[in-house]
Amino acid sequence: MKSLLRSLLVFAFIFAIKPVLAQSSFKGADADATSYKALYYLNSNDEKKIRSTLRNIDNALEDPRLKGKVQIELVVFGDGVAAYDKAGPYEEQLSNLAKKGVILAQCNNTLRERHIDPATLFPFIGIVPSGNGEIIIRHAQGWATIHP
Repeated sequence: MKSLLRSLLVFAFIFAIKPVLAQSSFKGADADATSYKALYYLNSNDEKKIRSTLRNIDNALEDPRLKGKVQIELVVFGDGVAAYDKAGPYEEQLSNLAKKGVILAQCNNTLRERHIDPATLFPFIGIVPSGNGEIIIRHAQGWATIHP
């Protein structure tokens, strides 16, 4: 009886540890394509959300599987315009992303509707006719769309 109980305990232990061992060997998806494209979009002026989005973009650029193989664009619209405002605290992060090749785009509809002068935005920001249009077009072109 002790032998049967011991065998059951050993079996239970092996059965319980097997999923843990399987998970510990998982290293993530293979980046077997030659290139990747991702469009991040931001429509919030919440500082935590903006900083998180910028950090997520940088993390994607630094992922060793994607390094040198990913093109990223950040399009902002609505309240997201706060991210590109020269008076805001994001110049260094945005400048670093731009230097890494990230396309930084602002929705012109937002500027027009809110009477915002484009000169109040950082000079390295591009203007697109509409943020939603940019999302639709990029998605149709096969870009992953990400809204952190």
